[in-house]
Amino acid sequence: QVQLVESGGGLVQAGGSLRLSCAASGRTFSSYSMGWFRQAPGKERESVAAISRRGDHTYYTDSVKGRFTISRDNAKNTVYLQMHSLKPEDTAVYYCAAAPSSLATKESSFGYWGQGTQVTVSS
Repeated sequence: QVQLVESGGGLVQAGGSLRLSCAASGRTFSSYSMGWFRQAPGKERESVAAISRRGDHTYYTDSVKGRFTISRDNAKNTVYLQMHSLKPEDTAVYYCAAAPSSLATKESSFGYWGQGTQVTVSS
């Protein structure tokens, strides 16, 4: 069992930056690949980024490449999403999720989800 709690969302102007954090409970955090997803109003949830168990492999959806960075600190049971050059189209509820695999990217692979944190980017 893994419980996930996101933080760091908020309101930011276009071009600004935010760092999201996701704190995980339990002693097996390093056994899970972690992902960040987002869901904008009226749209389906989409994968944003993912990171392998040891942090040595990452995945990004095309729209955030070069702007977002996913990282993790297994000693702190925390995964991060650093977001730069934010755009209004990045506005969404951001969720972190955990998957019991080496590197998962598909939503169906993730069995544990946080409650989400709102990111709003104003133009």
